[in-house]
Amino acid sequence: MKSLFASHNPLAAPDVQLDALHKLELTPFSERLKNTGLEEIKPLPISILQVNLGKMCNQTCKHCHVDAGPDRKEIMSRETMEQCLSILRNSSIQTVDLTGGAPEMNPHFRWFVEELTALKKHIIVRCNLTIILANKKYHDLPEFFKAHHVEVVSSLPHFTALRTDRQRGEGVFSKSIEALQKLNAVGYGIDGSGLILNLVYNPTGAILPSDQKGLEAEFKLRLKTEFNIDFNALFSITNMPISRYLEYLIESGNLESYMEKLVEAFNPMAVQNVMCRNTISVGWDGNLYDCDFNQMLELPVNTEKRNIRDFDERALGFRSIRVDDHCYGCTAGAGSSCGGEIA
Repeated sequence: MKSLFASHNPLAAPDVQLDALHKLELTPFSERLKNTGLEEIKPLPISILQVNLGKMCNQTCKHCHVDAGPDRKEIMSRETMEQCLSILRNSSIQTVDLTGGAPEMNPHFRWFVEELTALKKHIIVRCNLTIILANKKYHDLPEFFKAHHVEVVSSLPHFTALRTDRQRGEGVFSKSIEALQKLNAVGYGIDGSGLILNLVYNPTGAILPSDQKGLEAEFKLRLKTEFNIDFNALFSITNMPISRYLEYLIESGNLESYMEKLVEAFNPMAVQNVMCRNTISVGWDGNLYDCDFNQMLELPVNTEKRNIRDFDERALGFRSIRVDDHCYGCTAGAGSSCGGEIA
């Protein structure tokens, strides 16, 4: 069967992805909101600016909702980064969440982090771990992160090689373990260091994640016992039916059953804490979105000004957050966000 997303096939266009969900004839997410007494999801004051520095990555993970990889050429320009900095200088936004692809592969990454440090912003970098070992120019990333007191958030699908490599590629687990040990060596994840190292868990199949606290305890025990690795917290994140994970669901015949699981597990309490309420996502080209998932589906913010160069924090505070059926992923069970469970 030809891959739906091979070589960025036009069939992988965002509208085609949404059509695949709409054809299931499930209760539309917007209607489910109304049935629970919520006409819409209303934004809170923006506290996080999540910036996608580009889709280039040294890995090609099977669950990636960005469809990132070594062949992607979309990279945020320094000019767009300067526009982000201009906004942040005059805003109460305190946290900047840098993501990708592998954000470190952007040629202006270090300069951007230095500028954010000068603005006294809390910086989060979503590091895939193997980038630290990918090339000599990245080998000092642990020291660079430490120097700028960056919070490091890294994906590790499992504490075993089999399940991690199945999702992220052969040999990824061993490289991830080595990278985690390098981060520990400079103080990351160590009690009292103030250097935060959090891990991200995604299920390796068409299932919802297990209880976050239980998973965290198991990860901490296994990683400490077997590899002497310490970390601060584990974020359990539901796989979103977007891009490569959507492809997997379609090709394995699991799309309908997975979406039914999400719909059945819909939790109104999770709606109150979804990340789109306090976060604005900035695409590599400067366009603005309610969240990283809407960004990948090309669903821009519901305002007249939709690019960082025209950033209007007041107008964004009155917008209606855009939703579609993929939003069931963030509101199932204990809920899901870039920071793990939310309910």
